[in-house]
Amino acid sequence: MSDSTILYETQKKLLAGREYIGVDRIDGPLVFIRKTHPVGYRELVECIDENGCTRLGMVLDTSSTIVVAQIFGGTSGLRMPSTHIRFRGEPLRIEVTEKMLGRIFNGLGQPIDGGPAPVGDEELNVNGKPINPTAREYPRDFIQTGISVIDGMNTLIRGQKLPIFSGNGLPHNELAAQIARQAKIRGAETKFAVVFAAMGVKHDVARYFIKSFEESGVLENVALFLSLADDPSIERLITPRTALTLAEYLAFERDMHVLIIMTDMANYCESLREISTIRGEIPSRKGYPGYLYSDLAELYERSGMLKGYKGSITQLPILTMPNDDISHPIPDLTGYITEGQIVFEREMHGRGIYPPVAGLPSLSRLMKDGIGKDMTREDHPHLASQLFAAYSYVKDVRNLASVIGEEELTPLDHQYLEFGEAFERKFVTQDKNENRTVEETLNLGWEALSLLPVEELHRVTEEELEKYYG
Repeated sequence: MSDSTILYETQKKLLAGREYIGVDRIDGPLVFIRKTHPVGYRELVECIDENGCTRLGMVLDTSSTIVVAQIFGGTSGLRMPSTHIRFRGEPLRIEVTEKMLGRIFNGLGQPIDGGPAPVGDEELNVNGKPINPTAREYPRDFIQTGISVIDGMNTLIRGQKLPIFSGNGLPHNELAAQIARQAKIRGAETKFAVVFAAMGVKHDVARYFIKSFEESGVLENVALFLSLADDPSIERLITPRTALTLAEYLAFERDMHVLIIMTDMANYCESLREISTIRGEIPSRKGYPGYLYSDLAELYERSGMLKGYKGSITQLPILTMPNDDISHPIPDLTGYITEGQIVFEREMHGRGIYPPVAGLPSLSRLMKDGIGKDMTREDHPHLASQLFAAYSYVKDVRNLASVIGEEELTPLDHQYLEFGEAFERKFVTQDKNENRTVEETLNLGWEALSLLPVEELHRVTEEELEKYYG
């Protein structure tokens, strides 16, 4: 260890725990302190009120003149002259252990299920460790969710980031819970775990997930981090980081395959915008801070597979698009970072289709590398391509029929309408507890295609037509 490193560590130990009495300003969940010693970005702070109660916080901004810290429990009841601020000299850490599975925690990783705090095997920084991009492995293993529209046309791959773009009132929570219950890696006995992070959701939504996991018997393999709608909004910014820290431990220290569900990312971004506004930062699109992209990337890029490790992290973020606008900054930037998206369509939901996954805007960019011979079935890539092409033509025919009427359509157009109805009612639609194998999904796809003339099927091979058509 060099002399400069030893000097830095010595100074750090001397300054850690230094306490200041009185703050310069309190604004929302932020406190401003002047004339402090040099502190680090995202350093942990303790805010002590006049009654001796301690609230945790984190440094958001630091300079030679002023330090800005966000207080997770809110600043209600704090008085500027009597508030004590203690800098801990380290980032926020949580103790992690495999025994956290089956437990419920708040956004800071503190148990709220009435049980004792688990004794951790390690204490890890919630901001994660930097990952060398060259150490990443390319995701290839197919994850069977048991949901045809995903397995057949928007395949989920182990280590992938596949968000759900939904809207208020649509069944995104039901779909996420179903995936968490049914997801498995085919052909291998694997240790599977689910980490669920809720940000700003209502109590009934949290209760639904807990009940769903309990009834299906998977709760013992699930860790829940809940920052609910009536909790301080600032806590939502730390909730996904604590959940991801546990996921990283389970994946890279305990060789587990972890599925992490984060809902609702729109609430997370709203909290980010709130803090940015209070700090007086120059707003970007729709008032969100200019660093929204990098902040989201910081969370999403903590998934994947690493060389030399058996475990993996697969992310399923859920975001409700304001006004169902897919061009809104939150889904727009999320789409740049992640490897595809599952898009819900309100019109399909209105017709009673579950899951109401829009066939054309949805895609999985890693699908092509995880399907086919020795992974799903040899006809899967061509079948998926043909289903996309045929369903795209169905959309055109429906638009034409809305203008000129169905009676003016050609016989071929009527066949496509029949295919579209069968595709939506038999292939896309399924029960919320129905778990289909990938073979069942592919057979249902061929059953729908059999309603079309064979000369219309240009994307499948002659051998596949002979074996599966009709």
